[in-house]
Amino acid sequence: MMTEPGAPRILVLAGFMGAGKTTVGRIVAARLGWPFVDTDDWIERDAGQPVTAIFAQQGEAAFRRLERNACARAAQLERHVIATGGGALLDPETRTAFQASGLVIGLRAELETILRRIDDAGQRPLFGGDRARLEALFAARAPIYAGLPHQVETDGQTPEAVAEEVVRLWHRHTS
Repeated sequence: MMTEPGAPRILVLAGFMGAGKTTVGRIVAARLGWPFVDTDDWIERDAGQPVTAIFAQQGEAAFRRLERNACARAAQLERHVIATGGGALLDPETRTAFQASGLVIGLRAELETILRRIDDAGQRPLFGGDRARLEALFAARAPIYAGLPHQVETDGQTPEAVAEEVVRLWHRHTS
């Protein structure tokens, strides 16, 4: 089913690592009956290695190039729920592509909540268990996330409750 020209074709979840993009995205996709895409999964498939290995062997710049390509492809989809990597929207091209093709919703969480959620520090190459580094990254990215016109607070809410709010926002902006 084609959407109206200019109407959002995809639903994009953005936000800091640990905000709940993948968990909530899967629930939202199930509720809408749409496929779910995690851009980090596409990057790993394209590169043939995990994100942590890409960072370790090729560096962040190489990862960001792969991420930009994966997000550009995702922005061309229709009727999909997309979970971006935490830094994907730092790239102006990616931000523009997603905002032109989809409803971009930021998932927000306080730093303490994020720290509780990301117990897999080894799987988060920009964290690595270093709280000071995470705090600096959180502060640096805050203006990008705060600039998103649609946001949902995840602190103190179940993933299902967050997903319900995301679905409500989708229906409100596409009906």
